[in-house]
Amino acid sequence: MQVELLNEQGQAASNMEVPDTVFGRDYNEALIHQLVVAFQANARQGTRAQKNREAVHHSTKKPFRQKGTGRARAGMTSSPLWRGGGRTFPNSPDENFSQKLNKKMYRAGMASIFSQLVREGRLAVVESLKVDSPKTKQLADKFKAMNLSSVLVIADEVDENLYLASRNLVNVLVVEPRYADPVSLVHYKKVIVTKAAIEQLKEMFA
Repeated sequence: MQVELLNEQGQAASNMEVPDTVFGRDYNEALIHQLVVAFQANARQGTRAQKNREAVHHSTKKPFRQKGTGRARAGMTSSPLWRGGGRTFPNSPDENFSQKLNKKMYRAGMASIFSQLVREGRLAVVESLKVDSPKTKQLADKFKAMNLSSVLVIADEVDENLYLASRNLVNVLVVEPRYADPVSLVHYKKVIVTKAAIEQLKEMFA
């Protein structure tokens, strides 16, 4: 599989051969959907809580007499049928939203995403990406010269200068291969991978 190799100006200088096992897979929409949903579900925190009919503040007095009113009989105002009553099946604070996805499916799903990015022309390779100082303007000018506005950078090594220079840029995320996630890969318009990171991705997802 051939991928564009960009120069400092963001122009395609040449093509680079990348492994088909990661960048030449067939598009599997169902697997990618399952991968993204599982990733987002596993990031959820079960902190929401609702009250049942025991926990709501109410009186135990019978609201009205049993017969003769024409209304349905009622014993307490805490009934789930009443406004202000408790929930029938309330959400608990320790609710678990996690979904299991085995390693083989995860690797296949990530490789399918990378392959689709290559086919759509949204993935390119650069020799390296480094900045001399932790200045946001320096990295912003580099992306501007490359005509990149929304970009995910997968670098083989994210040093302190690169991390500090990128963290305040909108629509820019710089990560190491082990931190690349399916949601970010789908979200950003362009994905830039350094040459050395290609080998790491091959080891992880091939």
